[in-house]
Amino acid sequence: MSARLIDGKAAAAEMNQMSLERAQHLREKGIEPHLAVILVGDNPASQTYVRSKEKACERANIRSTAIRMPAETTQAELVDKVRELNADKSVHGILVQLPLPDHLSADEVIDAIDPDKDVDGFHPVNMGRLSIGLPSMVPCTPAGIMVLLKKYGIDPAGRHAVIVGRSRIVGRPMAMLLINAHATVTVCNTRTPNLEDFTRSADILIVATGHRDTVNGSMIKPGATVIDVGINRVDGRLYGDVSEDAFETAGAMTPVPGGVGPMTVAMLLSNTLDIAERKG
Repeated sequence: MSARLIDGKAAAAEMNQMSLERAQHLREKGIEPHLAVILVGDNPASQTYVRSKEKACERANIRSTAIRMPAETTQAELVDKVRELNADKSVHGILVQLPLPDHLSADEVIDAIDPDKDVDGFHPVNMGRLSIGLPSMVPCTPAGIMVLLKKYGIDPAGRHAVIVGRSRIVGRPMAMLLINAHATVTVCNTRTPNLEDFTRSADILIVATGHRDTVNGSMIKPGATVIDVGINRVDGRLYGDVSEDAFETAGAMTPVPGGVGPMTVAMLLSNTLDIAERKG
């Protein structure tokens, strides 16, 4: 068996074209969609991510403002900047690039973001609404995964979905989305004993641990859908959290790169436009 490729790059290109059209429609109504991104410090990966978001916004005709703050920025200074953006009526979406320097509390900063401008969907108000199935801003990576499942005709209803990883960026909101889509959901982590017992039972397996080869082909149910969220750089090459031999067992699977990553950025644009359309 060779898995069907779930092409996130192609799906993201379609979404980005729709975002461009939505942005143009807003501009015709006199509304300039605007995303503000705060970057603290000089983490190379974070700088790369912010530049990629700026370029994506430019292609979609969305105004982007990158606010770069020094690594020694205090908690009070960062929260004040967030509140300043909350009050700026021209800004629709606010994103604080994570991780932050060690001396800063990400939770406090996220809590300071206006939930209506929380384009990442991490604010407790949005997470709480998501948990009980109410409309909310949804974290970009899980939202993108749901779009991919729908596009490829993979209905979670009645299926066993196993998530390996419990972060509030991916694992926890992913579980909520799948529960709301009528899946039976199991959430594991790297400390789960006999992890393979759970992964082999999954009709839909989502792996988001940040560790290369957390799951291999022998740990997958034949024909399962496998979503690899991991991005691990080793010797200049990108690897996922699922080993490449899984393509021989899975029925459908995302590649790394070119799978979930492009969808995350596409959903960021879509979320920004959702806010702008509501405000308009």
